[in-house]
Amino acid sequence: MHPTEIAHLLKLEWQLDRRQKHAWGSMALYVVSTIYVCYQGVRHLFDVPIWNALFWIILLFAAFNALGRSFHRENAGRQLYLYTLASPRSVVLARTIYNGITMGVLSLLSLGAYALFIGSSPMSDARLDIFLLVVVVGGIGFALVLTLISALAARAGNGVGLMAILGFPIVLPMLLSVMKASKLALDGMGWDVAGKYVVWLLLIDLITVVLAWLLFPYLWRD
Repeated sequence: MHPTEIAHLLKLEWQLDRRQKHAWGSMALYVVSTIYVCYQGVRHLFDVPIWNALFWIILLFAAFNALGRSFHRENAGRQLYLYTLASPRSVVLARTIYNGITMGVLSLLSLGAYALFIGSSPMSDARLDIFLLVVVVGGIGFALVLTLISALAARAGNGVGLMAILGFPIVLPMLLSVMKASKLALDGMGWDVAGKYVVWLLLIDLITVVLAWLLFPYLWRD
């Protein structure tokens, strides 16, 4: 693992997304269209648990849609060329960091669109500092887990289908944790109550990064 390699790979990821301008547009369109469909069905929601659960379900599917392409846009020749240029740990860490930043931004954009269409009344009594932190950490956590799952699915030769099969059971504990933490924040609970869930989410994120750092070289070599 070399910081210079990671920096260059991050730049490469950004350049690839800039060339494929539909990448960010498709992610934003997916989120906005999904939220708008929900708005047409329920209009404004005032019940905090339902408002909270619906937001995280939308964000989870947006993460699957956004990150399913992580290890599928290079053909075998480009992967072999990348293998000769950088270490596998640098590759997986660069993509994990880039996907984490992507999902952090997408989470905040999704929350803004969700509050605009579905309503922001459940946030009136919330601890916004804790709630926004949970949204960002939860989005980044989805990115970290799904990046590793995307690598496994890509090396197995089956992309979206296998990623969904492997991803949902692994993401489910994180989903339940972020829903609980955000619900406590929306209820106005302080750090003494919601803080342990935030720490748990951070630990899950850290464990996922360590697993990717340990396991990806074996996947890359095969």
